[in-house]
Amino acid sequence: MNAAVQPEAPSTAPASALEGLVADAMRACGLPAEDAQRVGKLMAEADLTGADGHGIFRLPQYVRRLRGGGVNPRPRIEVERAAPGVALVDGDNGMGHLVMSVAADTATAIAREIGIGWVGVRRSNHAGPAALYVDMLAQRSLVGIYSVVASSNHMAPWGGTSSLLGTNPLAIAIPAGEGAPTVLLDIATTVVSYGTVKKHVLNDMPMPEGWLVSKADGSAITDPKRSGEGLLLPIGGHKGSGLALMLGLLAGTLNGAAFGREVVDFNADSATETNTGHFILALDIARFMPPAAFAAVLQRQLDELRHDAPLPGTDGVRIPGDRRAVLRNARARDGVPIPLPLRRQLDELAATLGIHPLASRL
Repeated sequence: MNAAVQPEAPSTAPASALEGLVADAMRACGLPAEDAQRVGKLMAEADLTGADGHGIFRLPQYVRRLRGGGVNPRPRIEVERAAPGVALVDGDNGMGHLVMSVAADTATAIAREIGIGWVGVRRSNHAGPAALYVDMLAQRSLVGIYSVVASSNHMAPWGGTSSLLGTNPLAIAIPAGEGAPTVLLDIATTVVSYGTVKKHVLNDMPMPEGWLVSKADGSAITDPKRSGEGLLLPIGGHKGSGLALMLGLLAGTLNGAAFGREVVDFNADSATETNTGHFILALDIARFMPPAAFAAVLQRQLDELRHDAPLPGTDGVRIPGDRRAVLRNARARDGVPIPLPLRRQLDELAATLGIHPLASRL
């Protein structure tokens, strides 16, 4: 009897190689060099920190939309200061990474000026993991809170059967002082993000029960080939559905951006503007106490939590952001895992765009 064939282990690539590949791909799609480099840096950071469904994995999709006319490669991003603590960013349908970088910088400037800054965004696009943008604020000694209307709907409102809500994530980052990992929570309002589902589809891996249910009869879907037939389940039942709804109204409706049936599925549509809406909030810790004093108290409290006796059957307490920091250090040292199916996609993309493949960058 033949032994079962084991899947080929992922290869690895340094973040610099991923950043270069993305930047070259973005330039080939018409982005100015500085903008292309910025997108490359943020996408590589997503992979370094373990957001594998939002980093280099998304490059073929971004290229399809840029080449299909669905994304403006040379946007004129505009900022309107609507009130002392509020601004609205119009992304001119540019790459979400660029639009949200402007939004984060704007929120920072307002928070430095008056202590708190709320920035709404419209006419943007998918911008990668939510953690990227709150971490930007935390690195500046600011608390960051962020959400976005997801770029496709995969969840029904509680009790419904139509895909009218997205995975609409919530990210919160609290700086913990120099040398300490940022306390950073980044969660989808569904049990799992759709990017994770897409990874299972790409690698033809079965999905656990509890991720997706059939729109037709509510039965569990575990076959990745049937993912298009399903609805993602919300975290906490009706609570997750309600949270997705409220975040969507704040990120979408309040900013004049898409929500509900207006959301364009960027997985299936390469030509239509998505009018993606986001919001980001920056809060200046120094308005409450000196940041060093805050960090000292925070570290003491976090250490108490970390040293709690582990519940049997678990690995013990893990503070949000700890694994992200460990993973970033490990991948910066050892490289980012690139599964073989993704490697093939990236090689095909490089050939299509006439740029150097990943192998020549290692």
